[in-house]
Amino acid sequence: MRKIIAGLFISLDGVVEAPDQWHFPYFNEEMGAAVDATLGAADTVLFGRKTYDSFAGAWPERETAGEEDAPLAKTLGDARKIVVSNQQLAFTWRNSEQLQGDLIEAVTALKNEPGDATIGMSGSVSVVRQLLAAGLLDELHLLVHPIAVRKGMRLFDEGEPPIPLKLISSQTFKTGVLNLVYAPAESAGSATYEDAKVHLSQPDQ
Repeated sequence: MRKIIAGLFISLDGVVEAPDQWHFPYFNEEMGAAVDATLGAADTVLFGRKTYDSFAGAWPERETAGEEDAPLAKTLGDARKIVVSNQQLAFTWRNSEQLQGDLIEAVTALKNEPGDATIGMSGSVSVVRQLLAAGLLDELHLLVHPIAVRKGMRLFDEGEPPIPLKLISSQTFKTGVLNLVYAPAESAGSATYEDAKVHLSQPDQ
């Protein structure tokens, strides 16, 4: 079964909206490598409509310009791009198509297609939330920036059931950004303070 890997820029207070307004001061070669690990290795990219529109409005021109980011722009252009939307869409960026049918059923079928190349995601928060809740997201890559943005959409909605995750790797960049990789986990179970207090440090007698 193919793996779906989602990457998000996120602030210390959990904001994932409009990262172009706050994350570029932290973008260095380490973050570039992390982004490439999410998107550069994927032969298929799954998008929400808003994120797709943002990418399609920028990356084709960057590929044509032939500057430093042209290789990634070409990789994105060559990849199969699948867009989740309730509206009928028309595309000008090559290799783009609209997801057909129910999201969960369609993504399950996509994961079961032949091949072992990953399916990448960037942004597309509403789709990430749904795939996490359905247990279809294999890895969540969070680039946690050392800034409290204090406004904007957070990654997780309030009032929804908990989603247990396990940390599978972590790295601290020179900028202070944390590169955290999570995978789905079994429920942590139930416990109370009575269970936890046995792990408290005991003062010297």
